[in-house]
Amino acid sequence: MAIAKNTVCLWYVRDAEAAARFYAKTFPHSRVGAVHRAPSDYPSGKAGDVLTVEFTVAGIPCLGLNGGPAFKHCEAFSFQISTEDQEETDRYWNAIVGNGGEASACGWCKDKWGISWQITPRVLIEALAAGGDEAKRAFEAMMEMGKIDVARIEAARRG
Repeated sequence: MAIAKNTVCLWYVRDAEAAARFYAKTFPHSRVGAVHRAPSDYPSGKAGDVLTVEFTVAGIPCLGLNGGPAFKHCEAFSFQISTEDQEETDRYWNAIVGNGGEASACGWCKDKWGISWQITPRVLIEALAAGGDEAKRAFEAMMEMGKIDVARIEAARRG
């Protein structure tokens, strides 16, 4: 994997490789690249432990760092995955939540490593971009949802 000019670095306690492999299996245009091992002991690991993992999530270059428990993820960072229909929305939502993750509100969920995801159907993005009453109706419908219900968003758009 060529070194990208800008890479998202995600801090994991110890499971960067497992997370990268899950993302590569779950999302198209995702893959695991090089796995680098620590050349010597460090505060949360030993020489030979996986230290960093190069991976791509839906085309975004990332580096997973097994840095130990010092820092936690929060919703201030999330991956937003645009989906085409309910089937794709369900597939990603169920993969994340069903693999030890946690459901939240308005299309948000967290994977078992604490990374936040927004599983956002294109119909919702388009409705919000339309503005006016259409956006207001779609937004109000979304505010009552966990996983986004495409049919309900489409109905809200129509009024």
